Amino acid sequence: MTNPIQGPFPYTRFRRVRKSAATRALVRETRLSVGDLIWPVFVCDGDGVEQPVASMPGVMRRSVDKIVEAASQAFDLGIPAICLFPYTDPSLKTADCAEAWNPDNLSNRATRAIKQAVPGIAIMTDVALDPYNINGHDGFVVDGEILNDETIEALVKQALSQAEAGADIIGPSDMMDGRIGALREALETEGHTNVCLMSYAAKYASGFYGPFRDAVGASGALKGDKTTYQMDPANSDEALRLVARDLEEGADMVMVKPGMPYLDICRRVKDSFGAPTYAYQVSGEYAMLQAAFQNGWLDADKVMMESLLTFKRAGCDGILTYFAPEAARKLAKS
Repeated sequence: MTNPIQGPFPYTRFRRVRKSAATRALVRETRLSVGDLIWPVFVCDGDGVEQPVASMPGVMRRSVDKIVEAASQAFDLGIPAICLFPYTDPSLKTADCAEAWNPDNLSNRATRAIKQAVPGIAIMTDVALDPYNINGHDGFVVDGEILNDETIEALVKQALSQAEAGADIIGPSDMMDGRIGALREALETEGHTNVCLMSYAAKYASGFYGPFRDAVGASGALKGDKTTYQMDPANSDEALRLVARDLEEGADMVMVKPGMPYLDICRRVKDSFGAPTYAYQVSGEYAMLQAAFQNGWLDADKVMMESLLTFKRAGCDGILTYFAPEAARKLAKS
């Protein structure tokens, strides 16, 4: 961008356009709307269950019937999509992760129930083995190594089961090499041509995921760490190479994860590719803000909305955020 031509002070006074809400609105460069929001939700077994996640104040694990109610509320607020994450019974976690592609697993049951009750809301699902893996990893583990190609075969089966259940957007979060191409080919071959792929293309091996792992019950199961397949937080150019590959393999949308600590990556991705770009305001970001809100250290409404606006300013087309319902209500009043 070239420098705009402007006169010297006092002919140019930047405060002129800031003097009222009306003039500030006229020159505002970035806008946040409810259509930018995707709400991540956690589904668990049972009936009538709403179980608080201790490390994520205000966030619940919900049984399928309660997830349907939540989806209906989200739709009424104008939120266009929700993203499902299952809290899998530990007895169903195995080394072969077969529950991941069970047509009647929690994620698939919730998808069908929501589609029947709230057909107008888009459903995003997660493709990775960690909720079903006795080792807590996103892929198969053999002798301490996370296997890439064998994992992709399982991810294809998982994604097809989700598409058959009615998922609109499939989000591969595993970070295995080559999985986008394999998933796209399988979806096309099996007739799921309109199912979107939102690739977790630049997913970092971050310390901000801890509360999420509590929410899905993966914390205790995880053996080791995920640094051999998730990105090094020190790398930026690598993110662009990963995004380019995933777009070439058939991703419709790409995601940067985590969010606020990686706004520079969001901007680079959007400027480099112009593709639909999303960020995930992850559990650790949400938890630390909530802690500050509850202690009275930060203004909850102001900081929540400011945090979401930063993603839009960085070039994101949308944000996955646990604040989605609160932000939607706030936007409706603005």
